[in-house]
Amino acid sequence: MYEEDFVRRLAQLRVKKGVSARDMSLSIGQNPGYINTIENGKAFPTMVNFFYICDFLGVTPQEFFDTGVPDPVAFKKLSEQIKHLPPEQVSALLTIVDGLTKAEL
Repeated sequence: MYEEDFVRRLAQLRVKKGVSARDMSLSIGQNPGYINTIENGKAFPTMVNFFYICDFLGVTPQEFFDTGVPDPVAFKKLSEQIKHLPPEQVSALLTIVDGLTKAEL
């Protein structure tokens, strides 16, 4: 992942969470412009601060970098719920998802 991809992903996940850059900065114990500085590509977080950012966003570092999943929080919640379904319901859900993905193509 390149610098511009990093800042794009940070902004995407922050907006998905519905929080301003200022509020996020303050919530992770930084100055009010911290996240804006990162999203503008002027600085990058330390590793420790990156972990704070991931924790705040509710994602693991792996999920942060997995740009193929636009909403990793929802994906994680869905996958946890699926674990509690009986096999026939999982199969029915898979059929629905297959139909939805084919409709988008």
